[in-house]
Amino acid sequence: MFVVGTAGHVDHGKSTLVQALTGIDPDRLQEEKDRGMTIDLGFAWLRLPGGNEVSIVDVPGHERFVNNMLAGVGGIDLALLVVAADESVMPQTREHLAILDLLQIPRGLVASPRQTSLRRTGWSLRQQTSRRFWKAQSWKALRSSPCLP
Repeated sequence: MFVVGTAGHVDHGKSTLVQALTGIDPDRLQEEKDRGMTIDLGFAWLRLPGGNEVSIVDVPGHERFVNNMLAGVGGIDLALLVVAADESVMPQTREHLAILDLLQIPRGLVASPRQTSLRRTGWSLRQQTSRRFWKAQSWKALRSSPCLP
């Protein structure tokens, strides 16, 4: 089974994206639902059109839960880096990228939700900032990763 792990800053939409892709809410603890924030690892899965199954590990983005993030991405095949378009790169984005690089995660994919909340000029500025950031990263998989809206 192919394993995908999320990565990215707190409140950028990792769990929402996982739920949209799978129909499964990865936030399973009542405290997570009450706080509206992932605290522990969440799990979901889906079957691709060709019949292959994919497991998804949803990790917390808050800096206080980086140990849980580390536990979740240790054995993944692909990192799904989620960067909210209206906020761009934030501190835990950088932290999670450094972890993915250290663990030598071989493949990556960037998802950029919340684009509809940007005005055209704001989007252009965020894109320029993000491009400069991506080019400066050491995580090799990021350099060739597609970016999905």
